[in-house]
Amino acid sequence: MKPHLEVADVFRDGATEFLRQYGRHHSANQHRVLGAVSHCRTARLGGTAEYCHDCGHQRIQYRSCRNRHCPKCQGMARAAWVDQRETELLPVPYFHVVFTMPQQLACIALQNKRVMYGILFRAAAETLQQLALDPKHLGANIGMLMVLHTWGQNLMHHPHVHSVVTGGGISPDGSRWVACRRTARKRKPFFIDVRILSRVYRGKFISLMKQAYQRGELEFYGQLSGLVQPAAFERQVDEAVQRNWVVYAKRPFGGPQQVLRYLARYTHRVAISDHRLLELKNGQVRFQYKDYADGQQTKDMTLSSSEFIRRFLIHTLPSRFVRIRYFGFLANRFRKQRLDQCRILLGMRFDSSKTSTQRPSDELDEPQAKPKCPACGGGRIRIVDIPSAPRPSTHAIRSPHWSRSMAASGRSPPR
Repeated sequence: MKPHLEVADVFRDGATEFLRQYGRHHSANQHRVLGAVSHCRTARLGGTAEYCHDCGHQRIQYRSCRNRHCPKCQGMARAAWVDQRETELLPVPYFHVVFTMPQQLACIALQNKRVMYGILFRAAAETLQQLALDPKHLGANIGMLMVLHTWGQNLMHHPHVHSVVTGGGISPDGSRWVACRRTARKRKPFFIDVRILSRVYRGKFISLMKQAYQRGELEFYGQLSGLVQPAAFERQVDEAVQRNWVVYAKRPFGGPQQVLRYLARYTHRVAISDHRLLELKNGQVRFQYKDYADGQQTKDMTLSSSEFIRRFLIHTLPSRFVRIRYFGFLANRFRKQRLDQCRILLGMRFDSSKTSTQRPSDELDEPQAKPKCPACGGGRIRIVDIPSAPRPSTHAIRSPHWSRSMAASGRSPPR
């Protein structure tokens, strides 16, 4: 069922005011997201028209923008991703572990997304792999899937990584499957103590961040411009170290199918879904959010349309930045071989030729039936292409980021 209010409606309502207030400061990538979400499944992108020769029924379907930040486009991408992952699940417990960073470093990440988000992934993955290989905890090579989220419920910047970790792994010599130990009281699998995870993760993150700073990979603007001085940077880092680095581990899932449904909720999520929007009136948008500081109570928040857009676009990821990553024996390079090895060690019956996500050749070559009219049931359908609307003559507002990069390359910003 289509929601009565969409993020695209808010974008179209507040785009003019947003560009007036923040147009000079947002990047070209953010501008593309603004246009894509606003025009998704509208006449602006064109589409197809279906006509029935018998009863005269007609239906128009507009194209989607396929932008990964668009709420309407993530449903199809999510379904395709889940189909691919279904054959990779193992009959073992899975754990959900969340890694966050303190606000003192989150503000730096906002200005250095590619570098800092990459450090977040690497620090979390290395922490889990190192501790899992330690015989004191597990003594095995585990598999991990990690998804980056950069938002909180109120759309403010809150970068964190959701990790789904196998409850066990392959022994270092590859001869057996090492399952999670069980407690004497609850007889349930458990993972590494979160206090140990937090300390190791903090150390790795700070070390990687300092290395990036020394290599000159971090840039600072505005209120953070003083951090270019090493002494100021060290003070900022020291303050972050003294804070509580939250690492949260949930109870294991009920089974592989529960894992699949759970993953579908996280992998292709955007900052806010259409179903959380309540009202758009007089340039003000009201939406629901969970206040985790107040017992996870559901509350309402009202923002101007332009402020809503500003908060949404904060979470625009750098171009080609991979937000779903795999580590351990689920790493892309050797995933199929490692999964086959896991199935053998677990005593599973499987056919390695059927673990591929590709469809059989006979299914690919099967001719598709001609569409029938949904109104009369037997009419002939004619499909006509609707071209996309011409682009407006006004070009995108140029940002300082584009000005610097284009000046260096000798090119002008895209129009």
